[in-house]
Parts: sequence; structure tokens; C-alpha cells
Amino acid sequence: MNLAGRMIAKGKASGPVLKSEVPVGFFGHLDCDTGVYKEAGHPFDGECVKGKVLVFPRAKGSTVGSYVLYALKKTGQAPAAMVLRECDTIVAVGAIIGEIPTADCVDIAQLHDGARVTVEDGEIRME
Repeated sequence: MNLAGRMIAKGKASGPVLKSEVPVGFFGHLDCDTGVYKEAGHPFDGECVKGKVLVFPRAKGSTVGSYVLYALKKTGQAPAAMVLRECDTIVAVGAIIGEIPTADCVDIAQLHDGARVTVEDGEIRME
């Protein structure tokens, strides 16, 4: 099954889905050196985002989140790709400068934790 979305940051990447049904905050929650997300009670708490396809409804928090995504790429801890229901400018800028393939306007209910997907040019292919 394939899902269509709007391309935010071009590129192609594959990986296992790491999914949250609640918004994700990058600044203050994501360690750029380890790629581990830390927010008590959040579905990503304690999870490493490196090489994962992050699936979430939208972002929350500070504009510094763009820099966090860029820093994750520079430290080798970035997610492989991101798929959102609704992308804001913070995630869009971070995805573009961090060269992290990203798509939004996606029915994320169709994606499940651990499923392997490829994100390319706004299309999400389940493998």
C-alpha cells in the first residue's frame, strides 16, 4: 500500500516507523548527541530516532526545533525521514536544512510502529 502526501523536503529514505499520535517537541526533548527523545509520558520517551521514519501529527514548541533537526543530521543521529499529518514551518526548515526527507498531508493512521517504509517525493511506500 502506498500513501500520498505533500513533499516538504526532497530525498529518499527508508526505515522502520516510530509513531506518535501526539505532537512532538524537538527543543528540550531530543538529545542531539544520542538521538534519544526524553519526555515523560510521551510515546517516544526513551526511544532513539536515528534511522527511523518519524510519524507524528504535528510539532510543538520552540523555533529552536529547526536547529535541533539540523544538529541531529550533523551528529549522525537524525531520523531517516519524517511523515506528518500537518507540517509547520519549524519542522519544514529543520527538514530542509538537515536534508531529512519529509512529507505531510498524510493519513498517519495507516502507518504503524515498526512497519518498514520508504519516503520519496511525497510518497510513502510500505514494504
